[in-house]
Amino acid sequence: MVGPNPQVYTRTQTAEAIDAGLRSYMLRVYNYMSLGIAFTAVISMLVASNPALLQTVSGLSLLFFFGILGLGWFAPKIMMTKSMGAAQICFWAYAGLWGVAIAPMLYAYAQVDPFDIVRAFLITAGTFAGVSLYGYTTKRNLSVFATFFMMAAIGLIIAMMVNAFLVGSDTVSLLISVAVVLVFSGITAWETQMIKNMYVEREAGDMAQRKAIFGAFMLYGSFVTIFVHVLSIIGMARE
Repeated sequence: MVGPNPQVYTRTQTAEAIDAGLRSYMLRVYNYMSLGIAFTAVISMLVASNPALLQTVSGLSLLFFFGILGLGWFAPKIMMTKSMGAAQICFWAYAGLWGVAIAPMLYAYAQVDPFDIVRAFLITAGTFAGVSLYGYTTKRNLSVFATFFMMAAIGLIIAMMVNAFLVGSDTVSLLISVAVVLVFSGITAWETQMIKNMYVEREAGDMAQRKAIFGAFMLYGSFVTIFVHVLSIIGMARE
């Protein structure tokens, strides 16, 4: 009678340890992202509850837009090369900046039908969960689409600026919002796979933590972007 092969047991135990570590790492990423979303909601409510502050923020919307773009570009580099404290500051500053920036929009929708905000959040959460799960489980290499996603995102930013300052078309706004939701759904799947592939078994020190914050930062940005444009689509559909 042939006994069990010790090498098979060793490989199985190693695979199970990696899976457990990866699940813990991804859970940390999603927890950070969820806290960021909650922080954004709190900041938005605080701004919306102060009429004077809300009016000031509304007049500086373009400044906040470029601030979000700038931080979204530079923060990942800081997170992966600087201290743990710098990574934390970048993440919470980004979440807070989004909270201030979208406060006027949320206030306006709340005056019409507060449930529109809830509906947009639920649609966004469902979409995000689906595409992120796909990115986590698929064997297909999504990095081949990275260039397309980045070029599409840049193109959409330019289209939004042109429409806002030159065209001013509601139809174009609707088409842009639909395109943003589709593109950033794809970006979410790619980001999830990228974050998963960044995991290193038993990685110690600040690097593992900074990778989790970096992952949360990336997914958070995609989630909020999708949410804003889903809400816009709901609002335009109502009109």
